[in-house]
Amino acid sequence: MNPVFEIQLIAVLVAVACALPGVFLVIRGMAMMADAITHTILLGIVVAFFITQDLNSPFLILGAAFVGILTVWLTELIHQTKLLDKDASIGIIFPLLFSIAIILITRYAGDVHLDTDSVLLGELAFAPFDRLILFGIDIGPQAVYSMSIILVILLLFIGFFYKELKLTSFDSLLAASLGFSPILLHYALMSLVSVTAVGAFEAVGSILVVAFMVGPPVSAYLLTNRLSYMLGISAALGAFNSLIGFQLSMYFDVSIAGMIAVTTGLTFAVIFVFSPKNGLINEMHRKKRQQKILKKALENNLN
Repeated sequence: MNPVFEIQLIAVLVAVACALPGVFLVIRGMAMMADAITHTILLGIVVAFFITQDLNSPFLILGAAFVGILTVWLTELIHQTKLLDKDASIGIIFPLLFSIAIILITRYAGDVHLDTDSVLLGELAFAPFDRLILFGIDIGPQAVYSMSIILVILLLFIGFFYKELKLTSFDSLLAASLGFSPILLHYALMSLVSVTAVGAFEAVGSILVVAFMVGPPVSAYLLTNRLSYMLGISAALGAFNSLIGFQLSMYFDVSIAGMIAVTTGLTFAVIFVFSPKNGLINEMHRKKRQQKILKKALENNLN
């Protein structure tokens, strides 16, 4: 495969894989949890590396998933005390676990290829160099296969538990009364978010993972209220932003991940303003119509 095509393919796979669970995070009012998880799972990667001494060990993914769940659990634990709201709870746990990971890297892993800048920023241009060799045959970039597997797992999870996810996302109390387990599905979803994030780390970095998990789902949320449409639109927007962002990065000779993140933000801005359903312009027109109706009703009452 052509390296340019491989970079775009990896970007699209990461975008779609991040956008799908991101929809449920947005619906559940947990968009900031994506930011928290994509940073705190670095602690799981570091600890697993210290245990295995192998950056390619599958235990790194398990460690990341565990810390992702730990982040959610600690956040929920603090929030349930009713002393802090969810955002404040995330604001306490997120920097705590992430800072521990940074300290461990700088103190004990200074001579290891476990760099905080690459984790945060990533570099898609280097992703094709990490090849998957099977029986002595180069079958392509490793990121293509790892993200494809993660995407298939996400699609299977959403497909099998679509009704349960829909019900627990919109009305967890009703789900519990019908015999579903909102807590179990919640932590299963958070585990998949963690696995998706760590799978995308090396290729695109934490910042772009957050952009993909929040940007396309929020944009889709402004366009439709139907979950099935929201999932499709979110995935399509993620792929669109990846391809357009890549082309713009080539044209302006800038960071690929950075330009894709900027494109994601610009796409959201356009939808935010011009969305025919929930856009800013439509909302302003709606308020003006309401004011005219109210003014007319008051005039009629006075007369």
